[in-house]
Amino acid sequence: MPRHLVLIGGGHAHMVTLAHLRNFTQKGHRVSVIGPSPYHYYSGMGPGMLGGTYTPEEIRFATRHVVEKDGGTFITDKVVRIDARQREIFLESGQRLSYDVLSCNAGSYVPQPRMTAASADIFGVKPIEKLIDARTRILEKAGRRHISVGIVGGGPSAVEIAGNVWQLAKRHAAHMPDIAIFAASRLMKTFPDSIRKMAVRSLTRRSIQILEHSRVNEITDGRIRLENGHEQACDLIFLALGVKPSQIFSRSGLPTGPDGGLRVNRYLQCVAYPEIFGGGDCIYFEDHPLDKVGVYAVRQNPVLYHNLMASLEDRPLEPFHHGGAYLLIFNLGGRRGILHKSGMTFGGWPAFIAKDYIDRRFMRRFQAIE
Repeated sequence: MPRHLVLIGGGHAHMVTLAHLRNFTQKGHRVSVIGPSPYHYYSGMGPGMLGGTYTPEEIRFATRHVVEKDGGTFITDKVVRIDARQREIFLESGQRLSYDVLSCNAGSYVPQPRMTAASADIFGVKPIEKLIDARTRILEKAGRRHISVGIVGGGPSAVEIAGNVWQLAKRHAAHMPDIAIFAASRLMKTFPDSIRKMAVRSLTRRSIQILEHSRVNEITDGRIRLENGHEQACDLIFLALGVKPSQIFSRSGLPTGPDGGLRVNRYLQCVAYPEIFGGGDCIYFEDHPLDKVGVYAVRQNPVLYHNLMASLEDRPLEPFHHGGAYLLIFNLGGRRGILHKSGMTFGGWPAFIAKDYIDRRFMRRFQAIE
């Protein structure tokens, strides 16, 4: 009997399902995909797009086009709440949507420090589309005068944003900005010391200031105020404070992990409602809590695709195995990077070339289905 599959988000964990969407519609199943934009931008290439290595078109996937081409329905909207008992989704527009099987790849958001003034020149690192606006503003401002750029955060996002702001200005701006990272404790504190040292060395060589133990208490209009009372004026501010799972699940009363992500079992299935699945940053995998890195979403792809089809057709599900150690590569701007896996670490242009090759190959694979 034909049933209704609804996908929240067109992100990394749904890529294989979207690539095979016609397999659902040809069997008579309805497929609806809900997303805030007709495109999905690949976050792994976002800093490179900010720095000018990639164009926006090179790092995005035409979700709406693919869905409609293969017989599905794309809804440009945002999910506000899920009523799991009634199998109903409430959208920001006021629309309601019922489902038989639901898959959530709702992504994550960047938490914000206290802000007492709204400004067009404060940018979160997500959604990735905001980095397009940030790039324009940097070039506008640094084209007229000397400016300062502050990055709030001390993890990989902060490091990649800082390096790629430097690259953008070096290549295209009339005036080189002052760039400062405000890290609440040590820069890259959760990573091996070899990675931390390489990152610090690369940034300081380019006169990017690293302010460690500088927790931001408040952001006012054009100023960053630290907990210690120090203030610093900034013409543009980036918020790179890590990510947290979408708040949809906590608002909906669904089972969540300590991070607020949808709690799923080894089948990527909600522990309380077997017709709800999830993948990527928005889930909490209870068998083995996962880092918020894109590699896990990519590994979940085929399992999620199989289990969604199996759930629609009442067939056995397939378990997800996290796959152990994964490759980490950071883009530091200036065609420099850091690569790390299983105790092996190296930096410089070979690391950047490896990341560039892997990322471009990933995008070509999925853009081909457009």
